[in-house]
Amino acid sequence: MDQLLLGVGTRLQHTLHGPGVIIGVRYATYLISFINVGIKEIDKTDSALDDIIPENVTIEVETISDAEKSLLKILRLWSDVSEIVPLGDRWKGGIMLLQPADKTQKPKEVPIDVFFHKIVMLRDRLRVMEQQINAHKLLNDEDKVNLQQYITRIYGTLTTFNVLFKNKENWFVGEKGSTD
Repeated sequence: MDQLLLGVGTRLQHTLHGPGVIIGVRYATYLISFINVGIKEIDKTDSALDDIIPENVTIEVETISDAEKSLLKILRLWSDVSEIVPLGDRWKGGIMLLQPADKTQKPKEVPIDVFFHKIVMLRDRLRVMEQQINAHKLLNDEDKVNLQQYITRIYGTLTTFNVLFKNKENWFVGEKGSTD
C-alpha cells in the first residue's frame, strides 16, 4: 500500500483497530476514525494499515472543510442512519389499504409513515450502491456507466412514490428528469 497517496475518505483496515476512514491527512500521519475505537492518529508508514477503497488520492494536506465533507461521506457509507425526509402533510397519520381482489380475504392496512420510511431507506441504499459502484476498484468505466444506467432506471420506476414526499428536492428522478 502506498501510504503517501491516500486521501480523506479512504476506507482502511487496521490489524489492531479494525475498519476505519481517513478524516485528516498530515505530513507524517493520518487522522483515522475507526468504527470500534474512535479517532486515532496513525503513522503513514504503519504496516498494519491496508486500504480498501482509496479516495481523494493526493500528496497535499487536507483542510478542515475537506475533513467535514469526508465525515459526512463516512456517515452515509458506514451507517444505516437515514436522512430525515418529511412525509407530505396530507399523508400524516394515514393508512394504506391493500385490498385483495377476493373480497372474502381481509385487507392489509399499513400506516403510510411506515411505508414511507421504507421508501426513504430504499432511496438511501440506492445512493450508497451508486457510491460503491463509482468507487469500485475492479469495475472499468464502461461497467460503471452501465450499472449507473440501471440505477437511474430504478429511480425512474420509483417516481410514482414522489407523491408521498413533502419537498420536491427529495423526489426520485429518472432519466427524463436528470440533468447529466
